[in-house]
Amino acid sequence: MPDKVLFTATVDYHFKSFHLPILKWFKEQGWEVHVAALGNIELPYVDQKYNLPIQRSPFNSRNSVAYSRLKDIINENNYSIIHCHTPVGGVLTRLAARKARKKGTKVIYTAHGFHFCKGAPLQNWLTFYPIEKWISAYTDCLITINEEDYLLAMERRFAAGKVEHVHGVGVDTEKFKPISENEKMKRRKTFGMEQDDFILFYAAEFNKNKNQQFLLHAMSRLKDNLPNAKLLLAGEGALLEECKQLAKTLSIEQMVHFLGFRKDIDSILPMCDLAVGSSLREGLPVNIMEAMACGLPVVATENRGHKELVVDGVNGWIVRNQDGQKIAENIYSFATDHSKRKTFGSNGRILIENQYSIKQVLEEKSKIYMKYMRETEALKWAVQ
Repeated sequence: MPDKVLFTATVDYHFKSFHLPILKWFKEQGWEVHVAALGNIELPYVDQKYNLPIQRSPFNSRNSVAYSRLKDIINENNYSIIHCHTPVGGVLTRLAARKARKKGTKVIYTAHGFHFCKGAPLQNWLTFYPIEKWISAYTDCLITINEEDYLLAMERRFAAGKVEHVHGVGVDTEKFKPISENEKMKRRKTFGMEQDDFILFYAAEFNKNKNQQFLLHAMSRLKDNLPNAKLLLAGEGALLEECKQLAKTLSIEQMVHFLGFRKDIDSILPMCDLAVGSSLREGLPVNIMEAMACGLPVVATENRGHKELVVDGVNGWIVRNQDGQKIAENIYSFATDHSKRKTFGSNGRILIENQYSIKQVLEEKSKIYMKYMRETEALKWAVQ
């Protein structure tokens, strides 16, 4: 009978977006793969999928139902490894797996950016920090995806058996890659863009943290000196209509394109000139990594995730203190210097290939998994 691994998260789309390569890797090792999360998405490389009523809010009463069901699933299946993701999914899973751990199951949790970090609201520290610190005692391996979170977990002495740092979830550098100038012009025409437009791109949910309003105000500063600038905003969310209204108020409707939810980001990014990021907090932003893989330089606000990826003067610029004038100046600098765009973009592509590609991240993760695979195999033989 093959060994079993269980992956959990709050929603199943998390796995479709970020973890298919590792699900495939486990299948290639001969393991039986199970997934438990909210949703009915059909996932490849999965032998058994459980739809649980996990809710993003830790205070939602339905999470107690999800916890009870998750505990039954874990106790019935004798998993060798359980890997949980997302804050609520991670807490529920580690609590539900306490009995299994005593029997040898190894529990891994990936923190995709702690909600408590430098500059985070006090409420985040009061709510999330005590929970993560406490629940780390039920964790065999805590995986962090940026240096700041790794150092925080070490300095604050989180009780996980091991704390590791990997370079995010990995970027498909064959899917996200630069294209020729000729192909770029063809795509622009298809999307209704002019050849001499200076195109900025940002993909994110429209919410308070992603802070698209900051970019809209930056475009307002540029409308006289850089009228050919076009800001493409992909995504949906609670603040979408508010942002559309702000664009009208600032008289920049012709400079901003709201694209909605898109499944063709890999086709759009390479035809753009610059990636921008305005979020207040990030763990390690996939949108920025994908843009870098496509050879785009980056101008982004200061936070731990952006600082992990953007090296000032090498592949982009970090804008500190939500400085609206500074981000406008940085954007204008790239718009008027094609050579700088090309050099910075090439540097970003190299960084992604060397550290953040799916191949590199899969290698980092597989080394962690192999360690626990050997431990569970040794335990199984000892019991026999």
